Amino acid sequence: MSNYQLIYFPLRGRGQATRYLFVDNGIDYKEENCAQDWVKTYKPKMPFGQSPLLKDGDFEVAQSNTIMRHLGRKHGLYPSDLQEAAKADMITDHVEDIRGPYVRMIYQNYENGKDDFVKTLPEKLGYIENLFKKWGTEYITTKISFADYILFDLLDTLQILTPTCIDALPTLKAFYDRMASRPNLKKYRETEEFKKMPVNGNGKQ
Repeated sequence: MSNYQLIYFPLRGRGQATRYLFVDNGIDYKEENCAQDWVKTYKPKMPFGQSPLLKDGDFEVAQSNTIMRHLGRKHGLYPSDLQEAAKADMITDHVEDIRGPYVRMIYQNYENGKDDFVKTLPEKLGYIENLFKKWGTEYITTKISFADYILFDLLDTLQILTPTCIDALPTLKAFYDRMASRPNLKKYRETEEFKKMPVNGNGKQ
């Protein structure tokens, strides 16, 4: 019986990186759909009034990146070396610098804001490309960490919005292809459940 329960909406959104981490590492978990009666039943119980929420036994973990770090520390996916940990953390924070404007564009200004958002991507993704070249590793650190799932999820989401966004970034594209070809992730992403899952809650992507 799983000790992990992920409470989230039936969409990729902020919960998908956690699903990737679970699936890729063969970690059993259950998922609870909080879309039904969110306002009355679920939201008041959330520490910050938001989902996802991870239940680790009796312990509750909120905030998507905190969930990822918590799981990383528990399952050998958070670097023990301080410099390696800093690399994972800085990429995670930079992903958030991209994801935040993406979410605002999707939910608040899709029609008028999409083109302007897409124009920011070569520079922002280029920073990650340059770091991958500098560090010379297949993953963000010397072995896969929680941050790789966060970055992979972002790149996947962005390629749905603008399919060629990493074509001119060969090192980043190689990273994406490497993640997508990991056996457990590949099998999971080929399921109908995954293919039918919306990226965002308003149908825009």
